[in-house]
Amino acid sequence: MTHRIVVVGGGISGLAAAHRLIELGRERGLAVQVTLLEAGERLGGSILTEQRDGFLLEAGPDSFITEKPWALRLCDRLGLSSRLISTNPGQRNVYVVHKGLLQPLPEGFILLAPTRLWPLIRTPLFSWRGKLRMTTEPFRMRQNVDGDESLASFVRRRFGREVLERVAQPLIGGIYAADPEKLSLGATMPRFLTMEQSRKSVILALWSEQRRSRARRSESGARWSLFVAPRGGMQELVDAVSSRLPEGVARLRAKTTEMSWDGAGKAWLVTTSQGKFVADGVILALPSYHSASLLSPFASELARDLEAIPYCSTATVNVAYREDQIPRSLNGFGFVVPAIEGRKIIACSFSSVKYTGRAPIGYVLLRAFVGGALQPELFKRDDRAMEDSVREELSSLLGVKAAPLFCRIQRHPRSLPQYQVGHLELVQRVEQCLRKHPSLALAGNAYRGVGISDCIHSGEEAAERLLERLTIK
Repeated sequence: MTHRIVVVGGGISGLAAAHRLIELGRERGLAVQVTLLEAGERLGGSILTEQRDGFLLEAGPDSFITEKPWALRLCDRLGLSSRLISTNPGQRNVYVVHKGLLQPLPEGFILLAPTRLWPLIRTPLFSWRGKLRMTTEPFRMRQNVDGDESLASFVRRRFGREVLERVAQPLIGGIYAADPEKLSLGATMPRFLTMEQSRKSVILALWSEQRRSRARRSESGARWSLFVAPRGGMQELVDAVSSRLPEGVARLRAKTTEMSWDGAGKAWLVTTSQGKFVADGVILALPSYHSASLLSPFASELARDLEAIPYCSTATVNVAYREDQIPRSLNGFGFVVPAIEGRKIIACSFSSVKYTGRAPIGYVLLRAFVGGALQPELFKRDDRAMEDSVREELSSLLGVKAAPLFCRIQRHPRSLPQYQVGHLELVQRVEQCLRKHPSLALAGNAYRGVGISDCIHSGEEAAERLLERLTIK
C-alpha cells in the first residue's frame, strides 16, 4: 500500500517534514509518496544566503542553536556536520545601547539574570539601586501567579524594572521581536519559570546549572559553540535537505488554493495553481494564518484558533564597509537596542566578526534589524528611508560616516509569530481540534518554538506522527 502525503510549504519546516517522511519510508520499508508544494520560486522560506562581491549575506536566520539537538542531528544525517563552523571564540562580547553608547553586557548575564557579582557591580548599565534590587533576588519569595504570566511581569517581580528595560527586553526582542508585556513566559522562556518553582531563585538555579554544564563540557570536550552555521551560509542547509528529496517531490510555483476532505474515499483533495493532488495525509507547514484560510471551510473552530496567533514583520539590512571606514573596533557579535533608547533599529550583528568568511579581508559586513512588534511603523518605510535610518543609527552608535559599499534590504512581512500570554492554551486547543482530523498535521514556527532547530523538530515530529497514524488505520 502506498501512502500519499502532501506537504504544503517549502520553508525549513516543510523541507524537514518531507525529508523525514522519505527517511521513515526507507527505514521501515514503507511505500511513501511525498509531494512538497511551494507557492514561491524557491525553497527555504525566510532562509536565503546571497553572495555579493565576496560578501556572504543572510537575508534571514544566520545560524542555529546547539542546545536544542534537532538541527545538529539533521546535519549529521545529511553529512553536513563537517561544514559547520562555530562563532568566533575571541569575539563573543554582546553590547547594549545605553544613553547613546555601547556598553558590554556584563559577563555572566544570561538573558534575564546576572550570575556573576563583580561584572554586575562594575557595569554602568544599571543604577546602584537597580544592582541592589537584582542581588536580593535569591531572597525573594516565590509567588504563585494564576495562569500564564508575561515575561515583563516575571522579570519585574524577580529582578526589577531596570533589568527588564535595559537588558531583558532588547535581548528577548532580538529573538522574538516582541512586546515583553504581552509575551508569554511559559511559551518562550519556560526554563526560568521552572527555576523559580524548583529552586525559588533564578540566580541560584543558574549557578547550579552552570556548574553542571561546565562539568559536562570538561568531561566531553564541547565540540560546538552555542550558535553554529554552515560555512557557506544557511542556504547550505536548505540545499542539503532539498538535494536528498527524490526528483519530482518538490513542486515550485504551486500555490495551494483549496483543500477538501473526501469522506467516502477517505482522502484529501488539494487544489493548487498546478492542478489537483489526492493525498492520504496532509502536513501544513505554513504560517498559521495561511493554514487557517485553507481549513476554514471545513474546520472553522481550528481555523479561528490558528487565525488568533498574531504575527509581526521585520526586515534585515545588510551593509558593507571597508574596515578603515569604521572608527570603532568591532570586538563582539553586535549590539541590541532597548526600546527606551528610542532608536530606529532593534539590533545590529557584526556578521563578519561573528563568523569567518562573511566578508573579504579588509572589509566589514554589518546586519541591522528593523521593525518588530514595538516599531511596526519602521517596517513600513520604503527602502530608501529604511536605509537612511539604519545609516543614521550606525553613524551615531559606531561613528560610521562613510556611505556603505552597498546596502541589501530583505523584508519578512508577518513572519514572526508572537507567543502572547495564553499561547500554550491556544496551541493545546489547536492540537485538540486536530484530533478530529487524524490525517492532518501542522508544522512551523507558530506553535512551540521559533528557531531553526524548533522548526526542524516541528516538521519531523509532524511527519512521524502522521505516518504512524496512516500505517495504523
